[in-house]
Amino acid sequence: MTNTVPGSTSRTIAVSKELDRVMRLDRGRLIAALAAGLRDLSLAEDVLQEAAVSALKHWGRSGLPRSPQGWLLQVARRKAIDRLRSAKRSKLQTEALAILTEGGTAPDADVIPDHRLRLIFACCHPALEPKSRVALTLRTVCGLTTVEIGCAFLDNDTTMGQRLSRAKAKISAAGIPFAVPDPEIWPARLDAVLTTVYLIFTTGYIAGPNEPRDLCLEAEYLMRLIDQLHPDDAEIEGAMAMMLLTAARRAARIGDDGASLPPTEQDRTLWDSARITEGRALLARAAKRRNVGPFQIKAAIADCQMVDPAPDWPQIAALYRALWQYEPTSVVALNSAVAMAEAGQAEHALDWVESLADQLSNFQPWHATRAALLAKTGRYTQSAAAYRHAIATAPGQAEALFLERRLAALPQ
Repeated sequence: MTNTVPGSTSRTIAVSKELDRVMRLDRGRLIAALAAGLRDLSLAEDVLQEAAVSALKHWGRSGLPRSPQGWLLQVARRKAIDRLRSAKRSKLQTEALAILTEGGTAPDADVIPDHRLRLIFACCHPALEPKSRVALTLRTVCGLTTVEIGCAFLDNDTTMGQRLSRAKAKISAAGIPFAVPDPEIWPARLDAVLTTVYLIFTTGYIAGPNEPRDLCLEAEYLMRLIDQLHPDDAEIEGAMAMMLLTAARRAARIGDDGASLPPTEQDRTLWDSARITEGRALLARAAKRRNVGPFQIKAAIADCQMVDPAPDWPQIAALYRALWQYEPTSVVALNSAVAMAEAGQAEHALDWVESLADQLSNFQPWHATRAALLAKTGRYTQSAAAYRHAIATAPGQAEALFLERRLAALPQ
């Protein structure tokens, strides 16, 4: 017969719940603090996981420490020191060992430095491909599992695990610093960070609300964190405003028949007024700083799309011309053509879209836009063919249904 200590089961459950809570809420901060000294993301993750395993045993026997976060960080640092001392070390690892052994311990959560901004900049370094930046940021800062990230990007666990491993290895091999960039390169590096976070948001926005982890909320958390760690930056405020204004329409994005709806056809009573108010206040605050950037312009476009009773298309067209000065890309040109057509210049817009064929013929939104403009200018047979191509390559069922409705509505 096995003897069970009274209350041991309940204590184990309580310890497990507290450890899960700490790792869920503070994993990013702990990884950032470890990586800042170790300069090795894989090692930081490994020793934190080992510390968590030790916590289950130690806390179950001795009770919860006053600062669970500080305890985990202290034990993880010791485990990192043990690993580095027993390994054949590189120059970076030798330097990391010196930093760790000279740095003492951090027994209290209050004294754990917040290096998450450094971690975000490392994960979003331009040397990494965009998809890897997104995956690594979700894993290290947000704490999503490899399975959750793989589901979001339609990769299997093995493929996503390999992607994450390669990204972490590249950070280590290339000596990518865990540091906030110097002032002269801050704008360029910040743009990569904000673009990465917004890509996380758009992935969740398109996927819908039934994913295991809401990537829209994860992106909003990241953007608020960046704003908190580096306040009073107009572009960060602009990116946050763009995200909030877009998220405000999320509940109205899909109609009753399952088809996606543009803002002009959405039920405005479903829009999130609190997010709209906050987004517009952030945009106004950013504008007052007189330091215009592309994310502020994109936020202003999102705002103009929500003007009552209908979008302000001439202003949107003007904003896209302004955006072109920062991002002279074919995608900006395509969106500019849409605004131009809605503002009454459909023929000119169609000519512009046709001129983008070489750059965008493999880009599904180009076919959808071209189909709509061909219909607007009375070229219904060509429009139908373009719609069929756009439907066949639509990113999701909701988008395909929307295009099928437009195709069915063409004059016969």
